Amino acid sequence: MKHLIIYAHPNAASLNNLFKQTVEETLLQQNHEVVVRDLYQLNFDPVLSLEDIAGQHSGKVSKEIEKEQEYITWAEVITFIYPIWWTGMPGIMKGYIDRVFSYGFAYRYDLGVQKGLLTGKSAYIINSHGKSKTEYQEIGMDNALRLTSDKGIYTYCGFDIKQHFFFDRADRATTETVETWKAAIIDAYTINEPAEQERLSKKGSFLSY
Repeated sequence: MKHLIIYAHPNAASLNNLFKQTVEETLLQQNHEVVVRDLYQLNFDPVLSLEDIAGQHSGKVSKEIEKEQEYITWAEVITFIYPIWWTGMPGIMKGYIDRVFSYGFAYRYDLGVQKGLLTGKSAYIINSHGKSKTEYQEIGMDNALRLTSDKGIYTYCGFDIKQHFFFDRADRATTETVETWKAAIIDAYTINEPAEQERLSKKGSFLSY
């Protein structure tokens, strides 16, 4: 299959980079086609400009954005990897969404009814955050994150979300914990039997929710 990884973290020694490497290596071992778009490495401009807005209204985008849209069109499965900072995605990832997921490409309105245009594509989201899962549950932040990203962006544009990982207390993760996270990621990309996927979803692991 054709896999696209969209990655946002400036530190090559970060956990998120380890997650990216794990996904990429797992997919390549299974002979999938893989393209990685490292937004910091690309020095992607996240600022939605007046020119961008005017272009979206007229159905035209810049060459830079057209290139990213071609990668998304090419891909059958897209993985988004980024940390949760200030209860949201990094600015460079948000800017990527603002500029690349443009009207007429990622969504449109038909007689006032919103329609996602990226249907037929699967998505995985891998996030790390410093707060514990319990802390996020107590204040409702776990539901807020799912609402603003999963429903507000990914399913809104038509993606079929296969799995969304939230790796908590990431700044204090032990070696054992990181290995458990890696194993969960590998399982998500290698287990294809529906019955096995259902079994995993019922385990109640703290790794994803």
